[in-house]
Amino acid sequence: MGFFCNRCEDRGIILKGDTAIPCSCSEQRAIFKRFKDSRLPLAMQDDTFDNFSFIYYSKHKMDPIKNISYYQLAEMAYGAAEKFVTDFESNPHIEGLLFTGPVGSGKTYLACSVVNSLLKRGQAALFMVVPDLLDMLKATYNVDRNDISYTEQELLETAREVSLLVLDDLGAHNYTEWTKNKLYSIINYRLNHRLATIITTNISPEDLGEYLGIRTRSRIFQMCCPYKLLVDKDIRGLKRRNSFHSRS
Repeated sequence: MGFFCNRCEDRGIILKGDTAIPCSCSEQRAIFKRFKDSRLPLAMQDDTFDNFSFIYYSKHKMDPIKNISYYQLAEMAYGAAEKFVTDFESNPHIEGLLFTGPVGSGKTYLACSVVNSLLKRGQAALFMVVPDLLDMLKATYNVDRNDISYTEQELLETAREVSLLVLDDLGAHNYTEWTKNKLYSIINYRLNHRLATIITTNISPEDLGEYLGIRTRSRIFQMCCPYKLLVDKDIRGLKRRNSFHSRS
């Protein structure tokens, strides 16, 4: 569904006598376009810092490496994400974020909270689920596809050059040399041009090189500060069960 303004009947201007003045919907229309261009899924456009809940993070279970609680890890990641928004507005050429942790630990939620905040503040961002990005790149090689409106180069340039790129679910997939090279191309370009990047992954930092290659792992740690999120149970599953019980 697109944006429609009843006040100006979607013309963008309001007539007052013989004078045409811009309708107040102009900013709303610009926000809508930024959200559309960001490729942020509709279901994630409500992921905000205000809605982030710490109740899923134990104050008693400890991360054996950092020797702090799951709750403290979440506080650190949340604080870094909030600070990122403020810092990015002042200087978009800042260090990125790497959120690691198991499935359903809040990594994507925090990344989307950053994107939502910045889009509403007039900044540009691109949200790409890594498997989807790779599928889109592969689709450009299919000569029988007539529904592809972009070339491989156009897609790569967009991912390389956007002010803020979120690479979501950089998971433990079976990466081929081709996919490794495409990801390296994007990440290396963004590092060299000091473009901010947020990455979420369920791969431990120590194992990133095994899946992506040592070169890509090295560049990720050059450009992104790592934060870990740990939970007892998948937050998405808990939310679904709570929602089901509340309706019963």
